[in-house]
Amino acid sequence: MAQKIIIDTDPGQDDAVALLLALASPELQVLGVTAVAGNVPLPLTALNARKVVELSGRGDVPVFAGCDAPMHRRLVTAEHVHGKTGLDGIELPEPVLALQDQHAVDFIIETLRREPAGTVTLVPIGPLTNIATAFRRAPDVVARVQRIVLMGGAYFEVGNITPAAEFNIYVDPEAAAIVFDAGVPLVVMPLDVTHAALTNRAWVERMRAMPNRCGPAVASWTDFFERYDREKYGSEGAPLHDPCTIAWLLRPDLFSGREINVEIETKGEFTLGMTVADWWRVSDRAPNALFMRDVDAAGFFDLLTERIARLP
Repeated sequence: MAQKIIIDTDPGQDDAVALLLALASPELQVLGVTAVAGNVPLPLTALNARKVVELSGRGDVPVFAGCDAPMHRRLVTAEHVHGKTGLDGIELPEPVLALQDQHAVDFIIETLRREPAGTVTLVPIGPLTNIATAFRRAPDVVARVQRIVLMGGAYFEVGNITPAAEFNIYVDPEAAAIVFDAGVPLVVMPLDVTHAALTNRAWVERMRAMPNRCGPAVASWTDFFERYDREKYGSEGAPLHDPCTIAWLLRPDLFSGREINVEIETKGEFTLGMTVADWWRVSDRAPNALFMRDVDAAGFFDLLTERIARLP
């Protein structure tokens, strides 16, 4: 029985790879893709989501546009990482796939009410605005969520947009606080894991050599955002953050972590958006997240290669 998921995203090259991984995997039934403002403003994230879904050959998967700004703050974007389109690299054609008329938040609420309770997993790989807005607007759906598998936060790697905060959480810390406080089972892929899953030249060239259209697209996106990460971290490759969420759904054995308490800093002068992860369990706060620490990087890239090879 395929696992039902909704992917909430702000594509982003690594978001695009996550979408391709999910759409190539028969174990997952992608009920819809919901776009949120994050890496770039909403019109671009909604456009990029449609382009990637169409590239995958899965025009049956509907795409919805959601919130265009954080709940209480001005939008912070990341064109310096992802380029002015948010998906710089290969030039993808204008999508034929239409954007759905329904608002993403309404789609999330309606889907959670329609599907049997405990059967839908939410996979947010951008700021948590859409998810938190759905929970705030329709508290009855919170208990119906099977789990949330998200990319965001950091503990050992601290921050990538400020010294203390990871981008997805920093953009809308109030939304993150709502989600982490909701009581839904949470699986968190922080920078600690994603920075252990760095691309390398051999893998990128293997993508480029694929006889389909999706492999070379992945290679082109990776070429683009590797430049930024190499300059910033002095690393050989770039972290593929968002696909870690989908990889966990497919192969949880590739990851290890622990159940801990994670609080979101919403007031700190220097630490706004920090994920205060009680890794060493020094507080008496109850665990609210399975917080990942390690990944089998070779296994992760083998899974990506095998699945992307299945695409058109």
